[in-house]
Amino acid sequence: MSVPENETEKVTTEATTPAEETQLNTKETSTTAENAAPTPSAVAKKSAEPVVRVTYSEEDVATAKTFASVHDGSVFVKDGDQEREVGKYAEGEEETALNLLARRYLDLKARLELFAQRLKASQIRSREIDQTVESLKKDVEAPQVVGDLTALRNRMDELAKIAEEKKAKLEAARKRALDKSIAEHTAVIEKAEALVAGLNDNTNWRDTAEKFRAIFDEWKETQKKNAHLDRKTSDALWKRFSATRSQFNRQRRQWAKQRDEAREAVLSKKRAIVKRAEELKDSTDWLDTSHEFANLMNEWKNAGRAGRRDDDKLWTQFRAAADTFFNARQADRDQRNAGQEENLEKKRALLAKAQQLLPVTTEQQAAAARQALGKILEEWDQIGYVPRQNIRELEDGLNAVEQQIKAVEEAVWRQKDPETSARRNSFEDQLNARIAELDELIASEKDEKKKAEYESEKAAKLSWLAAVSK
Repeated sequence: MSVPENETEKVTTEATTPAEETQLNTKETSTTAENAAPTPSAVAKKSAEPVVRVTYSEEDVATAKTFASVHDGSVFVKDGDQEREVGKYAEGEEETALNLLARRYLDLKARLELFAQRLKASQIRSREIDQTVESLKKDVEAPQVVGDLTALRNRMDELAKIAEEKKAKLEAARKRALDKSIAEHTAVIEKAEALVAGLNDNTNWRDTAEKFRAIFDEWKETQKKNAHLDRKTSDALWKRFSATRSQFNRQRRQWAKQRDEAREAVLSKKRAIVKRAEELKDSTDWLDTSHEFANLMNEWKNAGRAGRRDDDKLWTQFRAAADTFFNARQADRDQRNAGQEENLEKKRALLAKAQQLLPVTTEQQAAAARQALGKILEEWDQIGYVPRQNIRELEDGLNAVEQQIKAVEEAVWRQKDPETSARRNSFEDQLNARIAELDELIASEKDEKKKAEYESEKAAKLSWLAAVSK
């Protein structure tokens, strides 16, 4: 009999009721007293177990009963070439006993088909298969049922072969799963080893540590989703991964130690810079101290990094000292600049007064202008500083006045100097002689081009003569 798929899970090893058990005394009840009826405690024990009723067709029950015979209150089943007693019945209960034993046969047959269905499942384990095969083989060895025992045992043998094939498939699948697990674990290990192999002086340890944490998470996820490995293989893989992890952590600790030492050296330099800045902050030597602060700033930039928190703290102290000095310097400049603007207006007024001394053309005008300019310069020197950007403007204006006066003074001096006068007279004589010579050449020259050259030279000489005669 085949078991319907929707009934498979309902089948149990017993489909008989407690009441039916009281009507049939089989060899399962007692091995020492064949004719004894079930005891009340045995009936109670049977009643306490949950019972699932399975309905078999009358045809199936009738077919099973064809393998039974009854004699003198006993039920026998055809078992190979022999008959084997499987139970007894009370007078008038022959049919009831046969029906009960037939249903027991069908129950056992259904258990075999249930196992056949179970063998098709993917979640079954080899251990469950072995246990079920062992149990069913024992149950079909000498069952207290009526039915086709040969067919039942043949089906059991067939299922045993199917079970072995299933176990082989499960073993192959298990091996594939183990190989996959080993491969994926190994891939994670190799990824970790590659990361460690790439460590160098330029490694960004913050990013690299994040990558290794991600690899470790991948390792744990690989363990969760893959088949469990045997202890030896699992330990070997973990030992390899753990060694790589330890190497990474060791190099990271070494880097951290070197980083801390380097930071401490930088901190020492920057603390010294801050100390020097605080010593200079109240200085009023504006020029030299400004240069000193510029040097300290360069030292700070070249010192390196000491960690953001420490750097920020020391930088705040350094900037506070620098700000104290530069704010004081600016306040001093502001104060001096306020006076310089007033000085500028005064000097501009003096410059205008000096410019009014011009023009100067005679010796008397030059002498008067020189005297007046001297008084202006005395007053000029008493005024003091003006803004830097206005110095050139004032100096150029004053120099222009002084140069014009000086030019007249030098001209007068040259005229009064005997040596200069003698040289001038000699030069005038030379010019006059040449001019007379040129007049004769012009008068006698027939070549117009040559004549034009003589006239040009004469004009130049006359110009020189006029200049010297002044």
